Amino acid sequence: MHMSFVTELKKILFILIGAVLGAISLNYFLIPANVYASGFTGIAQLLAGVLRNTPVPASTGILLFILNIPVAILGWMKVGKSFTFYSIVSVAATTFSLEIIPIKVISEDILLNAVFGGVIAAVGIGFTLKWGASTGGMDIIAMVLSRMKDRPIGSYFFTLNAAIILTAGLLYGWEKALYTLVTLYVTSRVIDVIHTRHEKLTAMIITKKGKEIQQAVHQKMVRGITKIPAKGGFTDEDKELLIIVVTRYELYDLEQAIKEVDPHAFTNIVNTTGIFGFFRQD
Repeated sequence: MHMSFVTELKKILFILIGAVLGAISLNYFLIPANVYASGFTGIAQLLAGVLRNTPVPASTGILLFILNIPVAILGWMKVGKSFTFYSIVSVAATTFSLEIIPIKVISEDILLNAVFGGVIAAVGIGFTLKWGASTGGMDIIAMVLSRMKDRPIGSYFFTLNAAIILTAGLLYGWEKALYTLVTLYVTSRVIDVIHTRHEKLTAMIITKKGKEIQQAVHQKMVRGITKIPAKGGFTDEDKELLIIVVTRYELYDLEQAIKEVDPHAFTNIVNTTGIFGFFRQD
């Protein structure tokens, strides 16, 4: 119980750190330079810019929170309460941080703003994903889609980000759109280093407690597991090789399930570039 509480506390802490880093990225680098983040954050930035000179101006933070309300409801119903709760915490903390951290010009160089804004945002997103939450928005939609149908989720991210780049170009000039592209590229590369940008991953688990791990995994997610008999090279002990394909959002839950049952299990995580067939069930 104590370890579980400490783990949850660390999870909340890293989600809050990720939210603060996201707000710093926006208010110190991206917003002053009119360069845009990816996903719902970029949409919130664009809307804030459009509404700035209207009778109903709204900040990026408030708009980000409003955009995430219907998505959070969808996630709560379709994905799971734990994942959605921590994602809501992340969005709420980001909104609060955006409101209390002032918008400040650190550099007049738009390329520096695009690169450093992208790097800082990616570190924040990477921390959040690594601890089993998300930054809301498209992440929750991707989870819903992965639970319903095994569609290529990357195409949805690409379409949304392409729309953000085109809109930025139309509103503020194509130079801003190109710098937004730089930010999106830098963000994706840094997230890949900290966590993973790949939508699907294959875990190969070598353990002496195959049945117990299978039960623990199935308590947390609906994924098929293939079991292959294996032998230890040095000990000649009988073991099992479990092969399971998961989404990047389930990687934290998988890691926790394995640690709880068999801390000595050897797990190899590899990127899955494509699959054939429906991977939810055996």
